[in-house]
Amino acid sequence: MTASRIDLKSPDVYTEGVPYAFFDHLRSSEPVYWQPEENGTGFWAVTRHADVVAVSRDSATFSSAVGTTQIDDFDEQTRAKQAAMLVNLDPPDHTRLRHLVSRGFTPRTVKVLEGHIRDICTRIVDRLLEARDVDFVPEAAAPLPLEVIAALLGAPPGDVDRLYDWSNRMIGFDDPEYGTTQADGEMAAAEIFLYANELAAQRRIEPRDDIVTTLVQPDENGDTLTEMEFNMFFVLLVVAGNETTRNATAGGMQAFIDHPDQWRRLQSEPELVASAVEEILRWVTPVMDFRRTATRDAYIGDQLVRAGDKVVIYYPSANRDEAVFDEPYRFDIGRSPNPQIAFGGSGVHFCLGAHLARLELRILFETLAARIDHVEPTGPVSRLRSNFISGIKTMPVRIHPRSPV
Repeated sequence: MTASRIDLKSPDVYTEGVPYAFFDHLRSSEPVYWQPEENGTGFWAVTRHADVVAVSRDSATFSSAVGTTQIDDFDEQTRAKQAAMLVNLDPPDHTRLRHLVSRGFTPRTVKVLEGHIRDICTRIVDRLLEARDVDFVPEAAAPLPLEVIAALLGAPPGDVDRLYDWSNRMIGFDDPEYGTTQADGEMAAAEIFLYANELAAQRRIEPRDDIVTTLVQPDENGDTLTEMEFNMFFVLLVVAGNETTRNATAGGMQAFIDHPDQWRRLQSEPELVASAVEEILRWVTPVMDFRRTATRDAYIGDQLVRAGDKVVIYYPSANRDEAVFDEPYRFDIGRSPNPQIAFGGSGVHFCLGAHLARLELRILFETLAARIDHVEPTGPVSRLRSNFISGIKTMPVRIHPRSPV
């Protein structure tokens, strides 16, 4: 396979799945590969685990703020608006904003949610066992993160469908099935802004034990989020908190369907569930890429990158790097060590909600394995047309219950 045969930016490439064979070729032959763009300057595609980690850790050289974290180039007005979002900032601005928003993700907050997450997972599996023939995505993968986000926000349970709609419209504008456009994605963001402001206004009058109340309060130094910072974090929470866990769940179940021996292993060794979650995250890698922009001339591996060049780090390729993972194409729920970087490596942008996402996935797969004998596919899986999210849209299955012991 030659490097010119796949356009890594094209969303069409990903409808059939992540192009792992092409990434394998790049890691061995052109690990920092120049990808031309039809309507852009082109970018460096970084595919090796060590290089992805190195770029992630060096925010001074590889900026999230100069050109945002999206591959496309925005006009200055749009870029300035995006600059209020945590993922599109560099230190010290990133440090300040992360400190403010991390107050809502304390270990205590996550621990308090654990019982609620167990209740949600029990209800999800109850519904699956009752229905038997279902689409696993809307019936099992989507409800958990949405209901957890609603609980975090203190939003009414009846608003879960609105959160789902907004997230799909913002992430799915490249997919014709969702029937949206980039403009509609921006409209969804505006609707989230309005909703966020209404919640914030309510919490200023009637504080509650939720993340919105925390975020509208000043910190110990009297610093507060601006309205735009609050709105943009709200968008990030609704979209990132939903899409990553939803697609890790659907992709994880697909992995177990394709590797039934590992499903039986989880059932017989439930203590492996935490390790299984790490392998699901490595195997699925829900967020496929983020962009950085070089602030100075620098080397990535042996490749010279010039100041101003776009650099795109590919997590699915890093998570299949044979230099790091023994037999990377073997799905192994007991894999150890497993330095997967589905949450962005160890740089300043390491996912703020990683602990919560792991908890959700652990409890859901623990509950599924305890009560479901196996999940049988009943039709083809359809994938999201996106160069950003590795997503499954539909997954028709039949649920087979475990026999009572």
